[in-house]
Amino acid sequence: MNYTVINRDVHVGDIHLIAITSSAVFLIGDADVINLASAFDTPPESLIIGPFVPLVPGGGR
Repeated sequence: MNYTVINRDVHVGDIHLIAITSSAVFLIGDADVINLASAFDTPPESLIIGPFVPLVPGGGR
């Protein structure tokens, strides 16, 4: 992906940040290069796609 940025003056007031995830980027200012990478270390057979397994009422008794 090619992304062209034209930098102008940046004026930042107050920032109130409650939370940020481990896969997010919070950036104010200039960056010449941003490199992104991703790793998925869970085995494919542990991935469950579809409806959740219903819970048994009473804790399975």
